[in-house]
Amino acid sequence: MCVVCGCSNTSDAPGTPGVMVQPGTGDLHFGAGAARVSVPGMSQERAIKLEADVLGANNAIAAQNRTHFASHGVTAYNLVSSPGSGKTTLLCATIEALRQRQPELAVAVIEGDQQTSFDADRIRATGAPAIQVNTGKGCHLDAPMVAQAFGRLDLHASGHHHDHGGHEHVHSHPHDHEHPEHAHSHEHTEAVHTHAHPHAHQHTHDDLHGHDHDHNQAHGHTHPHSHPHHHEDEHEHEHGHAHPHHHEHAHEKQALLFIENVGNLVCPAMWDLGEAAKVAILSVTEGEDKPLKYPDMFAAAQLMVLNKIDLLPHVSFNVARCKEFARRVNPGIQILELSATTGEGMGAWLDWLLAKPSATAAPVDPVAARISALEAELAKLRALPV
Repeated sequence: MCVVCGCSNTSDAPGTPGVMVQPGTGDLHFGAGAARVSVPGMSQERAIKLEADVLGANNAIAAQNRTHFASHGVTAYNLVSSPGSGKTTLLCATIEALRQRQPELAVAVIEGDQQTSFDADRIRATGAPAIQVNTGKGCHLDAPMVAQAFGRLDLHASGHHHDHGGHEHVHSHPHDHEHPEHAHSHEHTEAVHTHAHPHAHQHTHDDLHGHDHDHNQAHGHTHPHSHPHHHEDEHEHEHGHAHPHHHEHAHEKQALLFIENVGNLVCPAMWDLGEAAKVAILSVTEGEDKPLKYPDMFAAAQLMVLNKIDLLPHVSFNVARCKEFARRVNPGIQILELSATTGEGMGAWLDWLLAKPSATAAPVDPVAARISALEAELAKLRALPV
């Protein structure tokens, strides 16, 4: 039960502040008050204050997550939907497709459910690492849950330590050599290293995390760097050197982290986890009216995936109407149609995932907007005469 998200609604009597009665039908709207939610025993002012405080605390950790992901070269996507939309099936198919298209790309998953590890087990069966997060009575993942789960993934650990074929590197550019007494079998100039690494890379780093490189003992090519180096510890040169140095990388996308949220089209909408984008998955078996019924979720999403399109011949689902509803709620939302079962549309989905985050237009941050709106409503309520 989530007080902040409004899942604790029960049976407030008509006439309760914040409840609107529709003339003619008698329909009740409990989200008409300043807090946009009705919580038994709680004033609208108290509900606003509580939501602003809780979302604000969550956002602080979400910002830390976002920085942490970036320092590891990780792009995180928050997959949200109702139960049964096909999120896990889509993830399994996506992992296999990414392995074919870009085998060097690391992929990991954080799975959210109230109970069981069924979905994480399915992900692990594909060979990808996964951490299950069970929320108990909670109806969504939050930023602290994701932070703890990410810390337990191999994706995270590989950013702190990488083995370079017999020598460990903890890089921290810029650095200069302070060991003239060592005889170097490779030359360092201001711009060029000749190391025993089988690849060349250029870095501008400012964290202590690095790439998961597999450097063999066989050396013999040149690494261009744009900054001098400072080796602080012992060197064993003759191609078996071990010199920890600290590395500061401006990462390009090296890994994908999928966060499969708890199946729920309400509560996860307002909770920032530190993701690059929310992806709302809607299956054609659910009905095309979902974007209007659950507008907060589709307003927060950068992409809507229409899943299970292989079932369109067997269900009543108006694709054009669904897209129109989604764009009515969120004019900038992108939409893809696919079938995780047949593979139709998977190419466009992979293209979207692998594009640089800046290549897609992110919507206005709904959580920040919501907090600002809550603070404004709270100020109005406090200004009312007692």
